[in-house]
Amino acid sequence: MSLSFSAPLPALVGPLLALLLWLAGPLALAQALQPAPEHGPTAVDIVEKLESRHYSRRSLDRELSSELLDQYLDRLDGNRMLFLQEDIDEFEAFRHRLDSSLKAGDLAPAFAIFNRYRERTVARLEQLLERLPELLAGFDFDADERMALDRSTAAWPRDQAEADELWRKQVKNRVLGLKLADQPEDRHLDSLSKSYRGQLGRVQQTNAEDVFQLYMNTLTELYDPHTNYLSPRVSENFNINMSLKLEGIGAVLQMEDEHTKVVRLVPAGPADKQGELHPADRIVGVAEGEDGVMQDVIGWRLDDVVELIRGPRGSTVRLEVIPATAKSDAQRKLIRIVRNEVKLEEQSAKSRVLELWQDERTVRVGVITIPTFYIDFEALRRGDPDYRSTTRDVYHLLTELMEEDVEGIIIDLRDNGGGSLQEAHALTGLFIDSGPIVQIRHANARVRREGKARSTPYYDGPLTVLINRLSASASEIFAGALQDYGRALILGSQSFGKGTVQSLTPLRHGQLKLTESKFYRISGKSTQHRGIVPDLELPSLYDHEEIGESALPHALPWDQIAGVPHRRYYDMESHLPYLLTRHQERVERDPDLGFLLEQQELEEGHDEPEWLSLNETERRSQMKEQNQRRLALENRRRVARGLPRLESLEARHSGEEEAAEGEESKPDEIDPAIADPLLTEAASILVDALPMYQRPMMARQ
Repeated sequence: MSLSFSAPLPALVGPLLALLLWLAGPLALAQALQPAPEHGPTAVDIVEKLESRHYSRRSLDRELSSELLDQYLDRLDGNRMLFLQEDIDEFEAFRHRLDSSLKAGDLAPAFAIFNRYRERTVARLEQLLERLPELLAGFDFDADERMALDRSTAAWPRDQAEADELWRKQVKNRVLGLKLADQPEDRHLDSLSKSYRGQLGRVQQTNAEDVFQLYMNTLTELYDPHTNYLSPRVSENFNINMSLKLEGIGAVLQMEDEHTKVVRLVPAGPADKQGELHPADRIVGVAEGEDGVMQDVIGWRLDDVVELIRGPRGSTVRLEVIPATAKSDAQRKLIRIVRNEVKLEEQSAKSRVLELWQDERTVRVGVITIPTFYIDFEALRRGDPDYRSTTRDVYHLLTELMEEDVEGIIIDLRDNGGGSLQEAHALTGLFIDSGPIVQIRHANARVRREGKARSTPYYDGPLTVLINRLSASASEIFAGALQDYGRALILGSQSFGKGTVQSLTPLRHGQLKLTESKFYRISGKSTQHRGIVPDLELPSLYDHEEIGESALPHALPWDQIAGVPHRRYYDMESHLPYLLTRHQERVERDPDLGFLLEQQELEEGHDEPEWLSLNETERRSQMKEQNQRRLALENRRRVARGLPRLESLEARHSGEEEAAEGEESKPDEIDPAIADPLLTEAASILVDALPMYQRPMMARQ
């Protein structure tokens, strides 16, 4: 490689950079973001690894350069309301040069385009804030106006006047939304001003690291949607999510206007145990240790505040806080918290027992919910015997459920987007005797098979796996293996369809999550695009056209390889007609399942309009019609449950519904926020299938 990793941007960039700064205009010239010294060499490193190690083995050439320009512009201004046509014309000079620029570590084109974007955004928001009173006073909601909902393929505004008109309609639509939500008119200006000021502040806080990460991810995702550049800060968060622990105070934070607000405390975390920090408190200052200088963090980026608050266990952080109960911002409180390890238990596997009255008896079914496939790699590497992992946690949960005399197990993988491939493989081993689990094909066409090499004790009782459209990657490896073995009934809806494997590669600055291989089921079929098709389908409200691997641009194609011989534990197929009949009988008499099916049909029959009316009367009519359909659907469910009808959808959430005459008022026992009819139905199907699990099939395929 000819470029030194310690060298600054090549000298030949100078004249081009001057041209780019001129293109970005006088405001950007004074405030232009520039790449950091480490960004150029890191870009070279990323390009080299993409070309040599990505599964597709695609070269960064002129064709990819053209795609990169279009994709970058779309990520910055996907609705085509900020850039003008003259900007786009100027950026055309980069169309077939981004490949050579990146290979030379030259990021000047990316930063020039971003600086122009930031200039346009700041100017637009400042103009809106200045003109809001005038705009709001001039809106006529009786006029027959409309706006396009999706401008992603529309022409860029020809000039500033055309852009002004697009934004006028955008603001008008937001005001109309406030009117439809019955917000008092005298609060509209304050609401919109606060929103636009927040947007302006976030844009002005953008730094060079943000630009570099955005540009690099625009490039990597042209190879496939799961290849990503992780900045050092994002890498840290990735490792935290994988290990389910961090060292800090255990508080979930978010930005609210210029303040860092406490959303909630992690149960049993340091802040929760200390007892002085509460949800809705606002953190305005952070200091390290007992003597560190208190830094005013009002207006700071959230990630910068978080970085200050995090720290090694045993150390002290001091927080200056405006309590949620404060009468004014002048009321402050100083809180000292000793940092410690925070375990993110909400993402760990959990269990519960469902009791069903079916066929004249009570049946106990164990449910293990797995939100993600996690493992504490660092603890594993240092030999910690108590390291956390999905498989270790599920093993203990299985043991506990067996002691509670459950007659079957449901593994709930709904919304589980994956995680550690190693854990998907290990977890499958808890439910089979031995054998292959997954096949991994690399870019050089070599196939590696992984499985459970030797026979060890495993749970051999009745088993079902519940999936949905958001079950992906590691979830699909696990569900697919158990389906191929005939070991478990797979219930729910078609899964996401992510059949690729990523590895983390260290860079000089951050990490690269790189797709180096694809995984295949032991049957030889890929889950790519097609996912796992359940043995018995349950209602789903997810739109498969909008959600899933098949909906992602640049996703790798589906294919298949040779299968491997494997055992079939049970004859699932012969029992499916009976299970389907029993399921349909319950759907016909169970209001909750019927409600979900009708909701699904309602969503599938609803076509997204291309245009949105800005006429208040028309919009209220549309909203009334939609609410009436949903209210009728909800009331059919309630009547079937013996609950009183609602006069409006709002009544359900405000608790204003009244009991039928002569009845006492009682809570809605089957509120979807509490009840889980799909899980209950999965348990019922498992109970129906219990006789099937008493007749094992020992055949091999």
